[in-house]
Amino acid sequence: MLKKGSTVPDVLLLGRHGQAVRLYSLLGKGPLVIYFYPKDDTLVCTREACRFRDADAAFSVLGASVIGISADGPGSHLAFARRHRLPFKLLSDPGDAAFRAFGLKKFLGFKERATFVVDAHGTVQAVVTGRLSAAKHVRRALEALQVQRLANS
Repeated sequence: MLKKGSTVPDVLLLGRHGQAVRLYSLLGKGPLVIYFYPKDDTLVCTREACRFRDADAAFSVLGASVIGISADGPGSHLAFARRHRLPFKLLSDPGDAAFRAFGLKKFLGFKERATFVVDAHGTVQAVVTGRLSAAKHVRRALEALQVQRLANS
């Protein structure tokens, strides 16, 4: 798994409407919070997405954009985002290329849940893992962004 100080890989993903999105094209505008989740509309994944949604203003104040990534297709992401009023990008990772490029694994058939806080240059500043704690990912991502902001002041 990528660690603090690693450079994020430039992977090709699909946007909500099926358009190609290069991860590197999202860099340079401020920090990114990239979270990998197993599946749209499952209990923990929905809780996690809604917690990121509810913290959207806090991420915006810190200049960060949130991106959710799973293997679900663009149509599933579009419906999931609409149903839960998600204000951030959901990107599809068909074939799990990004999942593998970030060094994530499966455990007993379940995909790893991980959040990466990345600076504007593509360097990982923090990594959060944990299969069942949706709140932990949001809380620790915000903490890492606050530390990063203080360090840059």
